[in-house]
Amino acid sequence: MNSKNNLKGWLYLLPALIFLGVFMVYPLIDVLIYSIEEGYNFASQTYSGVGIYNYSYVLHDPYFLQALKNTFILVIITVPLSTGIALLISLALNRSGRFKELFQTIFFLPYVTNTLAVGLVFMILFKKTAYSEGLINLLLNTLGMKSVDFIEGPYWAKMFVLCFYTIWVVLPFKILILTSALASVNQDYYNVAKVDGTRKWRIFTRITLPMISPSLFYLIITGFIGAFKAYSDVVALFGTDLNAAGMNTIVGYVYDMLYGNSGGYPSFASAAALILFAIVLTITVINLLVSKKNVYYN
Repeated sequence: MNSKNNLKGWLYLLPALIFLGVFMVYPLIDVLIYSIEEGYNFASQTYSGVGIYNYSYVLHDPYFLQALKNTFILVIITVPLSTGIALLISLALNRSGRFKELFQTIFFLPYVTNTLAVGLVFMILFKKTAYSEGLINLLLNTLGMKSVDFIEGPYWAKMFVLCFYTIWVVLPFKILILTSALASVNQDYYNVAKVDGTRKWRIFTRITLPMISPSLFYLIITGFIGAFKAYSDVVALFGTDLNAAGMNTIVGYVYDMLYGNSGGYPSFASAAALILFAIVLTITVINLLVSKKNVYYN
């Protein structure tokens, strides 16, 4: 009987296993093979040997190192800031009474807007041209500050725009998740704390944060993964030649090695992709280990 049940269970799982094998396991194995094939010729589909040269090349490529730097700065700045801002807004929305649904809708609107369209709007707001200073520069001028070309100017200015844009784009989803988490917290905990005269900060740290910690952990994990995969947002702001702009990301580097100006090097692209995979996996594992002590599951 048990063997029949086991067979039936595996039959139910078979479509999902086939899907995962074809679209996830096989591509990963294929990428691994490409990454160790040295001197791979895309036209003739031949290679000269097997080794770690592709990894060495990628890790010494100035364009990859710049992309790595840009990606890490983006991750380090945007993930904590966006999560913190989303939490503050969610706490405010949770206390907004009858206007709660209206404010939630307003904050959620950017999430259903095309990211490329939002990127073009940001470019118009920040870009300094021969005919226009841009709205942001006009505001800076009124405050007595000099105009800055945020799109084609200094590196810090371009990174500021990219971080600002990324936070803007991811905020609605995080607010939606956190407002739902806050709404699900049992009010009896708060009522008991008020009866005991517990201070608001202690209520927040001892009740609110532990109760919504699974949602916060989920947002941090997905935030890290999403920030490491950034590419289309950067293209929307700075165009397709990201290496020239000095604003490429790791995913952008992989794309360039496959199809861009440096296209035709799948071995280098595969090595870069696996390096990115290793980075994301390491950070995810660290977060999982930390979560065991800090995440409270009801």
